[in-house]
Amino acid sequence: MSDAPASSEHGLPEALAREAVKGPSLKARALKLLSLREHTRLELERKLAAHAESAEQLAEALDALQARGFINEARVVESVVHRRAARLGASRVRQELQAKGVAQGAITEAVQALRSTELARAREVWAKKFGNSAADAKERARQVRFLISRGFAAEVVRRVVNGADEG
Repeated sequence: MSDAPASSEHGLPEALAREAVKGPSLKARALKLLSLREHTRLELERKLAAHAESAEQLAEALDALQARGFINEARVVESVVHRRAARLGASRVRQELQAKGVAQGAITEAVQALRSTELARAREVWAKKFGNSAADAKERARQVRFLISRGFAAEVVRRVVNGADEG
């Protein structure tokens, strides 16, 4: 028998072959995800859980990233509001932030800021999609459903659809 370390079918030592199969570290995976867009800690936990050997290992990696400022809830809120507010109402933005695991206080603050511009944003979305006032009740109902599904408040939708020529 030889004294050389055991090697895989590719000629790599077994330890290196196992490491290659295992893939990048949790921190490397998290940084790759963060390079694409901002993520909350909860989102990263969900996405990285399958790659962690233990919950403690995952928590430790996320703690290190959070301590260095790579995970930042305020940036997540700012990013979501910036990307989605032009097309969505405050209710839908609230749902997205809740699904991401953002703290309730930050959500409330962001939604209050969005409510002040909701009518103008709803008018823009309506104008881009429809442009003209509804000719009949069926068309009006379609416009209402569209704006409600985008998360705009019912009162705002009513004002936009009924007074579409105002502005």
